[in-house]
Amino acid sequence: MIARAFAVPLVKAAALAVFAFLLVGPLANLVLWSVAERWYAPFKLPVSYGLKYWEVVFRPTGDAMASLVTSVTIALTVVVVALALSVPAGYALARLKLPWRAVIMVVFLLPQAFPSVAVYINVARIFYAFNLAGTIPGVVLVHAAHGLVYSVWIAAAAFAAVDRDLELAARNMGASPLRAFFSVTLPLAAPGIMASAIFVFLESLDEFTGTFFVGVPQVTTLPLLLYNASMGGNYQIASITALILLVPSVGFMLFIERFLKSDVLAKVGH
Repeated sequence: MIARAFAVPLVKAAALAVFAFLLVGPLANLVLWSVAERWYAPFKLPVSYGLKYWEVVFRPTGDAMASLVTSVTIALTVVVVALALSVPAGYALARLKLPWRAVIMVVFLLPQAFPSVAVYINVARIFYAFNLAGTIPGVVLVHAAHGLVYSVWIAAAAFAAVDRDLELAARNMGASPLRAFFSVTLPLAAPGIMASAIFVFLESLDEFTGTFFVGVPQVTTLPLLLYNASMGGNYQIASITALILLVPSVGFMLFIERFLKSDVLAKVGH
């Protein structure tokens, strides 16, 4: 019994340590590379430290800040486009008796059902014909197609979780269907919609393949800059770029976090 009493806490501690290593380990490696001026085999840690490469990234002639602004601008635009489409679509799928509802839901999953490279090659060919290749609107359209996968499904679940009786009570008190939607249904579904906004924002911010085939060379986002640095063997620049890419993601999630209550998240997905 005594051995068992000690074994359970040890197993839990070991599991927690493994989880912490898997979570913090890659981030710690990025931080080390970002301040390593010289690091080569057989040394386990950098030979010399410094902020030389941070200065390279943030110098006025660098591309990192411009790429960050481009990435955030595209991601926020994609969120607006995706929500403008997914809110009415999610409401219709949750509230109306649509024929072939299951088929419609599956259609929104199709962008994820095929190999992305093959899809984007054909999308790029079509966009060239419409002068959308190498433009921010073209990149926004590609990102929004992926973002709808998350936003429509989550919005539909959020509206389905709202009690219909509350909407009917507003109608019985004289509210029009539109007013009942904006004053009752939409505010109650807002946490779930905010959750979909987070997924869409993060998906767009980290999207590489679609941006590469549709946006290059005119549109350069931070993931493209990170890729170029990695392929060139400049791991310091790549690590700093990856850390910069974390900032808007964490900031956006902290800003939205207050909308995401556990009881609401428990309903989203039913």
